[in-house]
Amino acid sequence: MARVALSACMKRFRFVTPHRVGKWYADLNLAQRFAETIGAGFLERRTGQFVLYPGAHMETAEEPPKGRAHGE
Repeated sequence: MARVALSACMKRFRFVTPHRVGKWYADLNLAQRFAETIGAGFLERRTGQFVLYPGAHMETAEEPPKGRAHGE
């Protein structure tokens, strides 16, 4: 029987514009909410849909749980 290793890494999100880099957030909704502060886009209040401005993009990264190294 094969063992399957589950990834315990948490995903982080941030938005980047040609001139500014946003903070990393553990939650996509939170990253979208604060994207407006760097001019990356905005959350449309009526529909709840996120609008990304031209030239901006989202980055993701994997972060290991606190106190654990990669590969443990």
